[in-house]
Amino acid sequence: MATIAIKANYYQQFDADFSRAVPAEGYGGWKKTEIDISREHTGMAVMHASSGGTREKFPGWHRAEEYFPRANEIARTVFPPLLSAARKVKLPVFHIAGGGDFYKKHPGYLHAVHLAGTKPEPGPEIIEPDPVLRKLYDFRAENVYPGKHNKDDIIRGAKTADFLEEAKPVDDEGIAVNGKQLFALCKEAGINHLIYAGFAINWCLLLSPGGMVDMGGRGVMCSAFRQAVTAVENKETARSELGKENGLWRVATAFGFVFDVDDFIDAMDNISSI
Repeated sequence: MATIAIKANYYQQFDADFSRAVPAEGYGGWKKTEIDISREHTGMAVMHASSGGTREKFPGWHRAEEYFPRANEIARTVFPPLLSAARKVKLPVFHIAGGGDFYKKHPGYLHAVHLAGTKPEPGPEIIEPDPVLRKLYDFRAENVYPGKHNKDDIIRGAKTADFLEEAKPVDDEGIAVNGKQLFALCKEAGINHLIYAGFAINWCLLLSPGGMVDMGGRGVMCSAFRQAVTAVENKETARSELGKENGLWRVATAFGFVFDVDDFIDAMDNISSI
């Protein structure tokens, strides 16, 4: 089996040192080594790399989704060389769309539907909310996220969503909206390791359909590109992007590895020159 030598970041979650005031400070923490990944069975997943429109047009959406400027800058500066490196060596690139219907005419999405079929997967049994619970949900929507005054802009903006220019699928690259479709694309291409780029690392990339919890449960190793993701941050974490750091830690401890984009590009250049 052909392999690709590549530098990877991993996190050593041991050993707690109980002689310290904070035992976790004894952990090894972030480390870097060279590993081998399969050239035949590794692919790239670009998740939720779609446009939120402009702040002038949809101010409420941007008030609730403060990461849009970071995501747009990553798409502008990081995505082009990253995607080019993957495509140059014919590493499969899959796209995971969310919201709207802008992807539905793309051949890559039609192919995913053909592979996965239209029958939905059985979901869990759901308890219907009573009036008291509905009021709690309403309270959260108005006071936690997204805020009553932002809701209309989000609804309007979602209707105009499209792939970010730098993240648009090329030719017939696969497009999925859920784990069933992404798994079907992976099976067809023989992929068992996905490296994720997109938005956001501590939210959609972990928990949305086609994200790491979903695909990890299907036996796919899920890794991430450090420079090709951002996170949903809060008031206390945004300045230092601690949400992103915690999200990457979760990837490294629960799912796979964290790759630096430059290391990935170097590895792809090395095999393309052979």
